[in-house]
Amino acid sequence: MLSFLLNHIALSVKNVDESVAFYKKVLHLKEIKNTASNSKTRWLSLGEGKQLHLIPRPNLEIKTNKAVHFALSTPTLVDFVKHLESLEIDYSDWTNTVNKDYVRKDGIQQFYFQDLDGYWIEVNNA
Repeated sequence: MLSFLLNHIALSVKNVDESVAFYKKVLHLKEIKNTASNSKTRWLSLGEGKQLHLIPRPNLEIKTNKAVHFALSTPTLVDFVKHLESLEIDYSDWTNTVNKDYVRKDGIQQFYFQDLDGYWIEVNNA
């Protein structure tokens, strides 16, 4: 039987410096050393050994939709919503109702917002 654990998420970004600043400010992620290469790719810690790799691709057109997203969980969802509002970052439910969350059939509360390159991020209280 095969077994896997999540190691990292990699995103192509237009401006790596601005994206690093966004993820630090919005998600309070800490930058860590890129141990794989001397490239301009920058790494952020997602905790528990998991990482977010931001790969600079200034000339690449980035296309995505809400079905392509990554999800983070927090027990302090209400506090995080207040944080987003203080940063004037809109969030929405799955059907794009602005500044509204959604409670799934299993009772998990969730919402979505976008980063600077249009990637969707789900935050829930799973």
